[in-house]
Amino acid sequence: MRGIVVRITDAWTDILRRRDLNSATGPYPQRVRELLGEMVAAGVLMQSNIKFDGALVVQIFGDGPVKLAVAEVQNDLSLRATATVTGEVASDADLASMVNMQNRGRCAITLDPKSRFPGQQPYQGVVPLFDDHNQKIHKFSEVLAHYMLQSEQLDTTLVLAADDHLAAGLLIQRLPLEGAGNLGTSGIEDRESQIGVNEDYNRIAILAASLKKEELLSLDVDAILRRLFWEEKITRFEPLAGDSGPRFACGCSRKRVGGMILGLGIEEAQSIVAERGDIEVACEFCGVQYRFDAVDTAQIFAESGQTPSGSTAIQ
Repeated sequence: MRGIVVRITDAWTDILRRRDLNSATGPYPQRVRELLGEMVAAGVLMQSNIKFDGALVVQIFGDGPVKLAVAEVQNDLSLRATATVTGEVASDADLASMVNMQNRGRCAITLDPKSRFPGQQPYQGVVPLFDDHNQKIHKFSEVLAHYMLQSEQLDTTLVLAADDHLAAGLLIQRLPLEGAGNLGTSGIEDRESQIGVNEDYNRIAILAASLKKEELLSLDVDAILRRLFWEEKITRFEPLAGDSGPRFACGCSRKRVGGMILGLGIEEAQSIVAERGDIEVACEFCGVQYRFDAVDTAQIFAESGQTPSGSTAIQ
């Protein structure tokens, strides 16, 4: 079995603080804060598990008051997250009532390589927010476990929790039978042949699933492992913290926002400037405001060789 425990403090509180300070709509509702925190913890767990050289993006979207929630984790564990909320969220709301009211919600996991080959597209896997019997799933951890079972054909158990101070998670996964780390097995068996029936994994999974959210948020890692697996043999590795651990970082820039304006087209961009005096764009992740006046906007299109109707670019 492979296990990972993550506890994110500073990076998580930084995300909430930036939202509280910079959003015109105010702080996230409490249940949205908890859901987004679970997504942040899950993104770090998954990125640490697969060690992907690029960005891992976790998204949920649907027809509830939470239209979209996104957590992005880079391969160096720098991260950012945001959510779009358009309606009232009850204090006891769960995943189904926030995102999947009419069973149209989806969860997408995107792996975007740092260096793409020409024509290469990011890999994306999408799963619904309901089970094989078309019943709504009420916990985000269960959605991810279903996704990982489909994508990796490996049993996975996840426990996720978040509050205003901490985003935390525990991941337990059965290792594939093939590989140098599993030479003690008799013969090479197909991964799928052990799904749900491996007795060792089932024992560990039951122990892991017994961890309550309150315990995950209040106990340190030593206490969690001791409480859950005191009879098991555990090999522990040095934790990643500080500069090598999870931390907030945003990849927005004035140049990238300029590219977005370029995508609007010159006529649309100029009409916005004429109406409002400038184009103002706020980063949904970090809250930084970018403003482009008439001169800035003209410069963006001039550098791309585009000019207003009736004008000629001077080379």
